Parts: sequence; structure tokens; C-alpha cells
Amino acid sequence: MKKNMFLLSALVLSSAMLSCSSSEEDVNLGEAKVIVDMLSEPQPVQLTQEQRVFAYDNNEFTLGFLKTVNDADKSGKSFIYSPLSITYVLGMVNAAATGTTEQELEQTLGFHEGGIKAVNEYCKKLIEGLPKVDDKVTLNIANALFVNQNKVTLKAQYQQDMQQYYDAKAENLDFNSPTALSTINSWCNDHTNSMIPKILDTIDPDVVTYLLNAIYFKADWASKFDQKNTKTEEFLSENHEKIFKEVPMMHQNVLISYLKSDTYSAVIIPYGSGLWNMTVLLPEEGKTTDDVIKEIAESSVLNNRGWCETGGNTFQAYEIDLKLPRFETNSDTDELKIDGGLIGLMKKMGINLAFDPDFAEIPNMCKQGGVYISMMRQKAAIKVNEEGSEAAAVTVAGANFAAAVGPIEYPKATFHANRPFVYAIREASSGVILFVGKYTGQ
Repeated sequence: MKKNMFLLSALVLSSAMLSCSSSEEDVNLGEAKVIVDMLSEPQPVQLTQEQRVFAYDNNEFTLGFLKTVNDADKSGKSFIYSPLSITYVLGMVNAAATGTTEQELEQTLGFHEGGIKAVNEYCKKLIEGLPKVDDKVTLNIANALFVNQNKVTLKAQYQQDMQQYYDAKAENLDFNSPTALSTINSWCNDHTNSMIPKILDTIDPDVVTYLLNAIYFKADWASKFDQKNTKTEEFLSENHEKIFKEVPMMHQNVLISYLKSDTYSAVIIPYGSGLWNMTVLLPEEGKTTDDVIKEIAESSVLNNRGWCETGGNTFQAYEIDLKLPRFETNSDTDELKIDGGLIGLMKKMGINLAFDPDFAEIPNMCKQGGVYISMMRQKAAIKVNEEGSEAAAVTVAGANFAAAVGPIEYPKATFHANRPFVYAIREASSGVILFVGKYTGQ
């Protein structure tokens, strides 16, 4: 079943067959349907068995992160984050860690004490492989270390590992100079196509190293929405009843994978040649996004093993009358309603020693002595429109001392995302989730 569902998620109709009628009331697919085989173009990521386990279990970290954020923040606002970006920054920390600190990092991130070399090789595989999956999709993963030249020198082996596995070249800066702040923020701006223009408000001269990751994603839908079919429509409140606001609602009929459970209905909307997709999960009557997030955090519907099954239901190819709002969301972990911000969230998830100046075991980063992580922050943003999606995230941590398918008659369904929903952007061959978010209309 998993193999069949993978094929379905990688197949899309030609855009000529997927366009909406100009009438909102009468939107029908044409009689003729063309199934286009997209499997010859992509270059799937080739993971080892151990790395597939890493991908699966790191996705568990991602979904746990989603639930922790959602449980803590009851503001009702939309959010978007990239736990994978956090994984990269903490992976660079893990490369210098030992003892229980290393164990906590690897266990929480889903690497099960696999060891520093295995974690580094996994991160390297994604950096090299994910951008090559589909030449119709732009993906950049970048890492950097900015070193306080007045306080510290990185160990030679650590610098070599950062270059070899994370493509991160250490840059020495004078943290007392105002140019240091602009240099770091310019790096963020350059590596996110200006979606995240800055990550730091000030430079702490006591920080010995800033470790950064940036992820930038841009892709067109496999079947673009026609702008003339975008109409201003009502967006309902969480209880599906009260009209919350009006939003520009995109509309088309499309052949995509669909699932319906007691808690939510979901669609997988492909980008490019089909291996990248956005999964949108819409609460059923009487359910909320809280219910959806709780369920997917406890199941594997969004994961790469068994992701096409939930509660006995499976994703299947459907002709979907699809509506999705055009929207933009920006998030900042410094605004989370959690004590300690992103560090507080990581502690809730099981990473403690890395942030403790007295007990952190991170001796292999700097020549001058061990360090601990004194600050963490992530900013993320997404834009969804008729053409496709653009998303970016930057995470910073500051370290201080201390196949073809024949003609088929497909079932039909309606999927109108006219109320709060949950979504994820993922790559199918590796199963890796890059971004998770919730759209509430706020």
C-alpha cells in the first residue's frame, strides 16, 4: 500500500486538465483526463536504513515540536516553524558534545545515540540530496559559524567537521564592532531571499560563537491555481460557525491524494514534479486544530513510515474540489508564550544539559574550554499563493563558555479550507518534514 500511495502522490494531471471553470457555482473537471508520469525527472534522496530511521524519528521530534508550540501558545495566531532548521543547529552543537549532553541531544532529536559521525553524515546527506530532488523546486540549506575572535579559537577538528558535514566555514568577527551584527544579519537575508532579513537584534560580546542554519524553499504547485478563480470568501472560526473574516480563496479542481478520518480530512498538494508536497489537514465538524495536532503528534500520518494511513484510513487518489486561502505568516520563537523561549521549549522536549553553564558537556568546539548554549532563536516565514509557496527559516544558537497509471474513474470529494487548518511541507522520497504550521486567519 505504501508503494502505491507514494506513486499517487508523485502523479499530477496536466495543468490544462486541472483549471477551474470561471463559475464559482459550476466547477467541473473535463471528461478527458491526462495522467502525467513525473517519476522520471526527480532524483530521490538515497538514505541508508539507519538514515531512514533517523528521518522517521526526527519527524517525531518535528511533530512533538508542533504540539509543544501549539499547547503553549493560545493566542489563536497563525504560525510557521522549521524544526529541521533547529536540528541542524543542534547537530552542529552535538558534534562538539560528549557524555550525557550528547545523549540528550541525539535522543531528543530522534537519533537515538547514533553517534556524532552518523548524525553528521545524515545531515550532510540531506544538505547534498534534498536540493537535487526536483529541478523545479528551489531549496537551499546553509549553515554558518561566526566566531568571537577576541575570545575564542575553534578546534581544528571541529572546524574540519563543520566544513565537511555542514558546509559551514567558520568566520572570525570582532563582536565589539557594530559591523558584526550587520554581517550576521546580512548572511540571514542573503540565504533566505530576504524573507528573514535579520535574526539578531544585538550582539552579545560575551558569546563566543553564533551557530546558524538557514533553509529557503520555493516551489510552484504541480497544478497552479488560476488567479481569475480566486474570490474573497468567508473564513470561519475554529468552531466552524462564526464568520471570522474574509480571505482571498484560491480554487481549482484537481486529482490529488485525499484522506478522511473522524478528526480531519487531508489532502496532499504536490509541488513541481511531485516529490515535494504540502499536506493540509482540515478539522472535521466538532473538531479543532488542537485535536488535529494532538492526533498527528501521536500517529504517523505525516511521517515517512505509514504516513499514508491513519485509523485504518488511507490516502487515495480523488478528484478534489479544492479551495485554499492565499496567505502569509511570520513567526518568531522569541514571541512564544513559553518561559525561556526556544531554549525553554527544547527543555520541555528533553534537552537540558546543553543549556546549563555548570553541567554542559561540549568540550570539542573551542580550544579555550567547554561551552554551553546561552541563547537560541528561530524566525520563519511562508507565502502561499496561486503560483505556489515560498518559505524560509533561520535558527541561531549562541555558545558561551562554561510509475505510469492507466485511466481510472476516481471518487470525488470537496476540500474547502475555509476554517483554521494545519499544514506541513515535506519531501516524499526521504520523508523529511521541512516546515510545519497552522493557519487561523490571524
